[in-house]
Amino acid sequence: MVKIGRNDPCFCGSGKKFKKCCRGAGASGPARPAIPSVKIEVEKIQESASAKKAAVLALGVFVLFSTTGGDAWLLEVTDMDAIQVALAGEKLAVQIEENPETIEINWTHKFDVKNKKFILTSYKDKSEEVREDYPVHTILSTVKKIRSRIPPELISSIHLNADEEKQSGES
Repeated sequence: MVKIGRNDPCFCGSGKKFKKCCRGAGASGPARPAIPSVKIEVEKIQESASAKKAAVLALGVFVLFSTTGGDAWLLEVTDMDAIQVALAGEKLAVQIEENPETIEINWTHKFDVKNKKFILTSYKDKSEEVREDYPVHTILSTVKKIRSRIPPELISSIHLNADEEKQSGES
């Protein structure tokens, strides 16, 4: 599960803290750009998949892509997590909890790119699937570009594992 806190780098890629960038400081002052939303971007990539249109989009630590076969995925690049959001042109229900301070997603797979193949490993049963028809070159270059912008010491602060979540809930 990914959790972005208000002091973490903004997922829009600006390099600013989330609280100083997309979260906004209030209604007064000059108009602020719309807050990037993972849910909205998932809906857009699902539309591309329904139209069987290939697309790749980067949003902070996320990569979204659709294929001409109608599949679409949301990827998280720091832990290489993935969740399918469309299959053969049909939108899939995806649980994303998003608020001004955090984003929570229940990932279903790990992903990797090796030998020009997109490899998925299911969290549920550890089964592995290989997708040779996915845009691996574009996905890999997008993942590398995003990872190069994130300082290593911040990567661990972006995520909470199950033990940390329980402890923060008990405080």
